[in-house]
Amino acid sequence: MALGSDPEFSLVVVANRDEFHARPTAPVAFWKDAPDILAGRDLQAEGTWLGVTRQGRFSAVTNYRDPSQFEQKRRTRGDLTRNFLLGIHSVLEDLQQPKQEAAQYNDFNLLAGDGTHFYCLESRTDTLIPLAPGIYGVSNHLLDTPWPKVVAGKTQLAAWLAARAAQGAPQGRAENNPATLMHLSSSLMNILANPTPYPDELLPDTGINPERERLISAAFIRDDVYGTRSTTVLLQRKDASGWFHERRFNSDGSMAGESGIML
Repeated sequence: MALGSDPEFSLVVVANRDEFHARPTAPVAFWKDAPDILAGRDLQAEGTWLGVTRQGRFSAVTNYRDPSQFEQKRRTRGDLTRNFLLGIHSVLEDLQQPKQEAAQYNDFNLLAGDGTHFYCLESRTDTLIPLAPGIYGVSNHLLDTPWPKVVAGKTQLAAWLAARAAQGAPQGRAENNPATLMHLSSSLMNILANPTPYPDELLPDTGINPERERLISAAFIRDDVYGTRSTTVLLQRKDASGWFHERRFNSDGSMAGESGIML
């Protein structure tokens, strides 16, 4: 995620959703029961992992991986993202309730913003971190924990932004053609398309077996049961206009569908 680092888009997000392939999911769309929300939807629990609103709100959630602390009966973390997108107060005000209720969920990192103010709520540390302009990465640990795929993703995002600046990236709403935006966001998706696991000596110990740790160390996880279900790119301007691109995948890594939606 890049904040205030591009001349046109104040928010640039590229993210993979890793989930069980059997979990029912709806593709990205404006929700019928909340028409201002644009997001994919977890049809099992009715929440979402990443979404935006027509007014410029953005939110995304990642799980903090610690099997020893996981409890099945806790609330679904997809509610955190959905509830923030439905919020009507300031970012800081609308993050107070999830901060107070964090113990009701398995550990998480919640990213939230309104186009101007952005925060990361880490339930593990009970910390609400204001995010200044810059490049951030988060996987299944704390914000900017230097796991190999997080470091690689941030490095490649920085290179993408530098290349855009060198090419004279436009100001304002210059790139507002769907075909142009699709090409631009597709180039960003390449950042998280690498299916190669990292060497064991570079991997953390999160309490799962080494073979599993190796499998899910890849930016793009290929597995019959659990893997990368989708890649999302969000390009958002200060005025809340922008582009939401979602690419969905089968368990073998082949593309199952694609959506590009203007904001």
